[in-house]
Amino acid sequence: MKTVRALAVALALTTAAGIVAAQDKVVYHISDTAAQALSGLRNVRNHLDTDPTAQITVVAHAFGVDFLMEGMKDRTEAPFEPLVAALKNRGVKFEVCEITLKNRNLKKEQFIQEADFTPSGVVRITKLQTQGYAYLKP
Repeated sequence: MKTVRALAVALALTTAAGIVAAQDKVVYHISDTAAQALSGLRNVRNHLDTDPTAQITVVAHAFGVDFLMEGMKDRTEAPFEPLVAALKNRGVKFEVCEITLKNRNLKKEQFIQEADFTPSGVVRITKLQTQGYAYLKP
């Protein structure tokens, strides 16, 4: 009886480990707000609608950081902030490149509260890929 129970526990742990290992980990790369931000955010939302357990990080640099700035709107004049906030509430991380801040004379205070910061966007993307994150650029 102990053997059967031990086998059942081992099977359950193996199955659980397989599920965790199979969890999607994705980095979305945004480098141009006008061309990529809205479609990228929609892709992230659709990704989570299909796989709510996915670990998603959005890394923005260059002109891709603009959608994370206070008061920014998409081409239809809808603000980005509510969509970003909704995705953040679902576990998505949003990271802004600090090199971009320096190069464009931007301040952290200009960004919405959902934005976090990383020293280098491209280095962060590389690090995430070495940790098993799939790379997507909308």
